[in-house]
Amino acid sequence: MPSEIFNSEKFVEISERAEYCAVKRLKDIVKLKLRTAGRLYTLKVEPTEAEEIIKKLQCEIREI
Repeated sequence: MPSEIFNSEKFVEISERAEYCAVKRLKDIVKLKLRTAGRLYTLKVEPTEAEEIIKKLQCEIREI
């Protein structure tokens, strides 16, 4: 079961130990999904805010 994160700072911190981040762009929201060894973490943000967060991530980025 995935865990939803609501704090972008915490999401960036988790990215240090993630294998990759999947980016899913929908009409009015962007879903960021971090895959770690034990769990999937998700974050829903506005498209403008998503670009700033993606630049800070420290793992592979995959567009889906």
